Amino acid sequence: MKLVNVFDAYCGWSHGFSGTLRQVAARHSGLPVEVVSGGLFTGPRRVPIREFGYVQGANAKIAELTDAEFGAGYTRLIADGSFVMDSEAAARGVAALRAAAPDHAVESAAALQRAFYVDGLSLSAPATYRTVAESMGLDADAVVAAFEAPGVRAAAEADFRRAAELGVNAFPTLLAVDGARVSVLARGHATPDEIDQRLAALTA
Repeated sequence: MKLVNVFDAYCGWSHGFSGTLRQVAARHSGLPVEVVSGGLFTGPRRVPIREFGYVQGANAKIAELTDAEFGAGYTRLIADGSFVMDSEAAARGVAALRAAAPDHAVESAAALQRAFYVDGLSLSAPATYRTVAESMGLDADAVVAAFEAPGVRAAAEADFRRAAELGVNAFPTLLAVDGARVSVLARGHATPDEIDQRLAALTA
């Protein structure tokens, strides 16, 4: 069995779930964790953030339920309103970090979300991946090169296909995958204890 977290780096609920995911991964260190980008803001959904009028209200709810931090840099982006969230670029970044540190997918995804939701950094900017890689002790030059490489787009598209094949259309969704059996452990929000209970029921 392994855990599969289908998320989007630009999804506020995914940001709120990152702390729970870290706790679950720590509690179940014997279970591999795969992190898959879902592609929330692609195609016609790549528009200025001001067009998503629900964002501030949703963020307040996320913070209330999860204690997730929304920092000053991000608040400035919201206030300006012109920033465009591009999930394809973010998925390329996830893939680049995953290639550099395959055993630290949970940590790198959380670091990317912190870069955006706390520091207000664009996940389309190579400099953001340099900053994240350095904070994780990774080879920053290699990560930036991977993010900018033509082939990484295929990795991002493969993630989007994987999410669709798993039947996921809401982020985050945490799955337990055991061969052909796929079980939903959490969708949107759940506590580590709730996830533990659902995992225990699967293995009883």
